Formats: sequence, C-alpha cells, structure tokens
Amino acid sequence: MSALPLIVALVLAAATAVGYALVLIGMRQEDRCMSLGKVPPSRTAGLARRVTGCHVRG
Repeated sequence: MSALPLIVALVLAAATAVGYALVLIGMRQEDRCMSLGKVPPSRTAGLARRVTGCHVRG
C-alpha cells in the first residue's frame, strides 16, 4: 500500500489551514483599520478581501 495519497492529503490540509488562518487574520486587521480611521490596508487584509470578495470600503 502506498503512502502517497496520505501525504498529498496532509499537504492539502496544511495549505488549507494556512490559507484559512491568513483570511481570518486579514479580516481582523481590516476590522481594526475600519475602526481607527485612515490606516493603509495591510497585505494580509488585501489577501482576505481578494479571497472572500468582501469589499467594505472602496
């Protein structure tokens, strides 16, 4: 029996978990930026906007 499918599944699960964490971090930073006024958006918040499609401000 080959371990290749298990390795592929673990790699995909890790990539999904990292992507999900980046989206959550970006959304939290975006919420913080909205409450503090004019703060330039961070790289992570931009990623979260692209991934989720949520555009709160222009």
